[in-house]
Amino acid sequence: MTLTLLAAAAAEAPQSQFGFVEAMEQGGPVAWSILTVMIIMSVGSFYIMFTKLFEQNKIMKQYKTVQTQFWRASSLKEGATKLDKDSAWRQLADDAVKAQEDHGKMTDALESHDYMHGSLQRSEDSINAVLAGGLSFLATVGATAPFVGLLGTVIGIYNALINIGIAGSASIDKVAGPVGEALIMTAIGLLVAVPAVLAFNWLQSRNRRIAAMLSTFSNDLLAYMNSNGAVKPTVTAAAPAAKPAAKPAPAAPVAKPGVNPTLNKS
Repeated sequence: MTLTLLAAAAAEAPQSQFGFVEAMEQGGPVAWSILTVMIIMSVGSFYIMFTKLFEQNKIMKQYKTVQTQFWRASSLKEGATKLDKDSAWRQLADDAVKAQEDHGKMTDALESHDYMHGSLQRSEDSINAVLAGGLSFLATVGATAPFVGLLGTVIGIYNALINIGIAGSASIDKVAGPVGEALIMTAIGLLVAVPAVLAFNWLQSRNRRIAAMLSTFSNDLLAYMNSNGAVKPTVTAAAPAAKPAAKPAPAAPVAKPGVNPTLNKS
């Protein structure tokens, strides 16, 4: 009899469901809107992260061609043809060729030098601007995502306090949903912000390294043009192919014990 009454009471007790979807439903449309904004932030951050990483790796890989092939050419025009089209290094080389062709129009040698230097500097700035594109989005996400999550936390706590006031008691079934939704929003905001901040700092450091490479190449081009090809950097020799390992010499035959090889020959 007692077991029957307990089973009936348990069946009649309200069943509270707790989970991510239930917690978001406690927050209503505002919680879903905040979650959508943070998903967009996260997807945009990872898209920019991988596209910029691909661009940087491509430029760094092409720099090896500059070191091994470009400066072996007899002229800038010939060297430019050895570089990939639509690459940063090809852009600098083409701008250098154009500046060299236009420098004869300058009546003053100093003006000619300044013109060529300014042309290469503008080319560098345009390349660096392309590399920096999208990084401001990463910085914005890293700075604002925690506060967007905090907004969801505030709304969740607000809903929890309203439920407590309506129920007249701080029962767990009235508080758990809104508080759970509030904690989830805080965690999601941090998960969105931390990768964006790390990616921003890492990509910025790689951009600075590429900017140093571009500046070095630009200075080499300027020195080459002002010296009529007499001054140019040392060409890096390509790594020689590895020679196959020499085969070991055949081992001498081992004489059997008790047999004299000299006697056998006779």
